[in-house]
Amino acid sequence: MAHAFFNAIVKSGEDERKLVDPFDSFTICLSKGLGAPIGSLLLGSEELIARATRLRKMLGGGMRQAGIIAAAGQYVLENNVQRLADDHSNALYLAEQLATIEELSCEPSLVQTNIVYATCLMQQSSALAAALAEQGILMTAGTPMRFVTHLNVNKQDIDTLIAAIKQFYAGQ
Repeated sequence: MAHAFFNAIVKSGEDERKLVDPFDSFTICLSKGLGAPIGSLLLGSEELIARATRLRKMLGGGMRQAGIIAAAGQYVLENNVQRLADDHSNALYLAEQLATIEELSCEPSLVQTNIVYATCLMQQSSALAAALAEQGILMTAGTPMRFVTHLNVNKQDIDTLIAAIKQFYAGQ
């Protein structure tokens, strides 16, 4: 869960170097929560990176003109880490809104970063997912349902989701 690393940093306020210090190597995903179009980083000693680079080349891995990917990675590291706090705030808002729907069980106090869990009390997650899909809102049915906020989700999007869920249950 390398993508959770920066969420943990933002939430805890801990220094990232302190958290990775006990490890020989560490990977960071730049695409998930941070929003880069592609890319992950392998962090470690010069020896480890040299060995990983050699293995990657032996297996045919590599990219030409990787500078554009590096530029996107640099941008998200410089601009999108601290904005993860917005995702955390939106997740809490989402959980609070889900908790107002009688047919769902959601506990806002359990939200720690950008992930929210809710359960359909009447085992209707598949029907709910189908009804939402008809409105262009895609979700995977499950028990519990898992919602994740990110840089492309704002409060208006959450309000749209909540209204659609309420509309589904009003028609039941």
